[in-house]
Amino acid sequence: MERIEQHASFGGRQEVWKHASDTLGCDMKFGIYLPEAALRGEKRPVLYWLSGLTCTEQNFITKAGAQAHAARHGLIVVAPDTSPRGEGVADDPAYDLGQGAGFYLNATQAPWAPHYRMQDYVADELPALVERHFAAGDARGVFGHSMGGHGALVTALRHPGRYRSASAFAPIVAPTQVPWGQKALTAYLGSDREAWKAWDTVELVKTAKERLPLLVDQGDADEFLAELRPELLKAACNAAGHPLTLRLQPGYDHSYYFIASFLADHFAHHAAALAA
Repeated sequence: MERIEQHASFGGRQEVWKHASDTLGCDMKFGIYLPEAALRGEKRPVLYWLSGLTCTEQNFITKAGAQAHAARHGLIVVAPDTSPRGEGVADDPAYDLGQGAGFYLNATQAPWAPHYRMQDYVADELPALVERHFAAGDARGVFGHSMGGHGALVTALRHPGRYRSASAFAPIVAPTQVPWGQKALTAYLGSDREAWKAWDTVELVKTAKERLPLLVDQGDADEFLAELRPELLKAACNAAGHPLTLRLQPGYDHSYYFIASFLADHFAHHAAALAA
């Protein structure tokens, strides 16, 4: 691993690292905030942030103001890139497919399958790396925004017992039912719609064996609301008896202004679970 950035921040340190990913077959970057206790070597819980379409590891660490909240709660926060990148990695000219749009799944179709295994990366390889090289305990939470909100909820639901907390900002909750998701799922997984269900929060809630409480914030002025469909998640959770706090925030859009406005609540949600 190579550290390529470090910045003192709220008594801790914001770093960016680059490493060769065996899972993805390319170099990857991730941001990591280490609170003061972690810099002293004290094991701390880890909160994983998954970003949305077109983003890299930089968006969250530079726009959200997360470091102050992480320092207050003594949490390590890890923010990986959103897809594999580099020469030889398949791409597409559109913003919603290919590099920057990994959708946190494991692709099975050409030309994507050799590199696009973001689910294995964020759920397995990256946590193992973080817990090996930093003062990270095995208490984990996961949250994200938009495509990354989809990734956070799906990852938590697919791995019962691995995460103590999950939340999302404006997640794509039913990718099998909306154009963004249908385009990506067709490309990465093929035309078998049954296979798609394994990557759909609304579908996974129906059979979830773990009742991990979900916190979801959604702006009612979000320009992508037709792709996000929070009402479908509410209906699925109600039907399955799955605990969900869904908050529709009047006047808020899809931007980091929205995320920054309610990030403190999400950190409090995760900190309470990670301290249990």
